[in-house]
Parts: sequence; C-alpha cells; structure tokens
Amino acid sequence: MNRSLDASRWRAWRGEGFPENSWRIAEGELQAIDTAPRVDLASRERFGNFIFSYEFCLPAAGNSGVLYRASEAAEMSWQSGPEIQLLDDSLHSDGQQPTTCNGALYALRAPALATPIEPGRFVSGRLVVRGMQVEHWLDGRQVLAYRLDDPRLQEAIRQSKFASYPRFAAEPVGHLVLQHHGDAVRFRNLWLDTFD
Repeated sequence: MNRSLDASRWRAWRGEGFPENSWRIAEGELQAIDTAPRVDLASRERFGNFIFSYEFCLPAAGNSGVLYRASEAAEMSWQSGPEIQLLDDSLHSDGQQPTTCNGALYALRAPALATPIEPGRFVSGRLVVRGMQVEHWLDGRQVLAYRLDDPRLQEAIRQSKFASYPRFAAEPVGHLVLQHHGDAVRFRNLWLDTFD
C-alpha cells in the first residue's frame, strides 16, 4: 500500500496530539523549532516491512535522524529504534566519526558512500526495511545495507550504549520517528509503501 504520511499521521513520541510547541507545519513541511523542547515525531501507525521515502533539509551543522520499528515501551525513541543519521558532516563534530556521520546506522555502522550536505538544500532519502534486511539511501544512492541479525552487528550493539536496552533493534514492527535534535530540520514529501 502506498500512502502519504502527511501531518495528520504524526504525533508526539508517547503523546496523543501533534507537538505544536516543538514542530510547525508550514509550506507542506514538518519543521522542527530549534529553540523548542526536543520532542520527536512518531507515526500514528506501526510498520514492519516498508519503504519510507522522504526529503530532508538541515541548517548548518544540523543533526537529525529517522528511526524505525521504535517501541513506546521505551522511554526514548532511540532506546528501541535504530536510526539513519542525518547530519551536516562538514560542520558537526559527529561527522568526523564514520559510524555517526550522515547516512550511518547511528553509532553502529558507517555508510559506504559519503553524502555531503549543503545547508538549506533538500536531500532525498529512502529507508527500506524488509525482515532483517535494511537499506539506507541518500540522494538516490544506496549508502548502507545491513542485516539486523548479522552477528557482527549484534556484537557491536552489545559493545555500545544500546546494550542496556533489550528492545533496541529487536522489534518486528514499530513506529517511524522523525528526530528533534535541537536543530531546525525540515521534512517534506513523506511517502510509505508497505508490503508483507
């Protein structure tokens, strides 16, 4: 099924309504308010196997992410949902580390291809999740592919800050999350294809 994930399909993480104090809806975009409390956006529905297409725009030194299969049994979205990092590598300190740069599986896997960010320019993204297989796409290129059940990835998780969160990367279905990391990230053209 193909559907648009417009503003009506998002709410505050572990909340009921749209977090108007932290995000605004303008010009067909979901825009994080940089001076506001950091409240992530969660999809109202949960998804297991899907292709999530989106466009994002970061300010200079901006930092955000898209998380998937996140469970609200966890207090914070990152405690259960793996994240594709969205980052201005050239100006943010995380860009100096391969596993936390733009396109990475945050803190766990480095992208095979770099994707420079031009502040203020929209970049296309696509997240493909099918069973245990995951692909990160930026600017029309596959920048990373991995399996969630890969023993090497599982070992990396055990050695990471995620080790104390048993739900991390373990949920078969969960929420999509647009991360509010304190920067004025903008998202638009959000589309989802689901499949068995």
